[in-house]
Amino acid sequence: VVSQGTELDNGQHIFVGAYTELFRLMRAVGVPAEALLRIPLEIRYANGFVLRALWLPPPFGLLAGMMLARRVSFAERVGALRFMSALRRSNWQVQPDITVKEFLDAHGQRGTMRHYLWAPLCVSALNTPVDQASANVFLAALRDTLANDGDASDLLLPRVDLSRLFPEPAAEFVRARGGELRCGTTVRDLGSLKQEFKTIIVAVGPHQLKTLLPEVALDYSYQPIYTCYLQYPEKTRLDFPMLGLSEGLVQWVFDRGALLGEKGRLACVISAQGDHQQMTQEEVADVCHRELHRALPDLPAPQWSRVIAEKRATISCVPGVKRPGVRTPITGVFLAGDYTDPEYPPTLEAAVRSGIRAAEEVII
Repeated sequence: VVSQGTELDNGQHIFVGAYTELFRLMRAVGVPAEALLRIPLEIRYANGFVLRALWLPPPFGLLAGMMLARRVSFAERVGALRFMSALRRSNWQVQPDITVKEFLDAHGQRGTMRHYLWAPLCVSALNTPVDQASANVFLAALRDTLANDGDASDLLLPRVDLSRLFPEPAAEFVRARGGELRCGTTVRDLGSLKQEFKTIIVAVGPHQLKTLLPEVALDYSYQPIYTCYLQYPEKTRLDFPMLGLSEGLVQWVFDRGALLGEKGRLACVISAQGDHQQMTQEEVADVCHRELHRALPDLPAPQWSRVIAEKRATISCVPGVKRPGVRTPITGVFLAGDYTDPEYPPTLEAAVRSGIRAAEEVII
């Protein structure tokens, strides 16, 4: 997307160390390590809440970080430790599946830690509000990040635009090995493709399956992701590359100057459904600025702004949501997409895992 003569990503992504398959493929196609800023788990909010994992063997680093979290009562810190212990005893599952809100309520997680940690992690990972989100999918994400090896909970923030982060190196990797890419080519009928190719992997959004693969199409509800870019004077910067905002529409704000050298540019992220869906883009940008200004009182008016709305960014990750498998009723046709993972939230990691599963079916 181009705005004010500047190319903008179609969204601001956050990766975590648990995205092992994504990072493995990135290394395979030659993406340099410095393309991502790796930060040991540290969650900061503009109002002073801070949770930082300590340099201790897992899980002690995270547990110690919880005990030292700022702006949290001692009782809530102890309650969070008990909650983590209960998750381990349950093997990170609950039967039957319920909503994250119901699950947190059942474990007494109703206060500050829920507001600043559990609920934001749910919305960030599942892109679904806590009162709708699947507890089991949320627990799978927690298991792979908070309960895994030491660097699984690290935050990794892109330091290049998303095209350079993977699509462009991957395309070059394919071409260098004799592969062919046909971009901008519309496919409306798989039958004609089957005459040319023995096997096909269909990697499209689930809402596009009704046209290409009606045999496996499922009816989903969808959740949006809005990214609002605001350009301020070049000297404008955040105290940390990623800050949380907790009292309005904006969940996270990123310092694009610190990450990509785009000085003075802040990116506000609003995940999942909400009041912003009934606003114009100008109204969304105005709300984002006002919420930033409350957190950063010295902030001047933005020089320009641009809102990018992905209205069907992911499926709604609700309890019992159906996931299609890799195989389809048509011989030689396989399915890939973040919504096909049997347990993981619809993330880039889930998309990569699905592509690997589909590729393995093809080469058998």
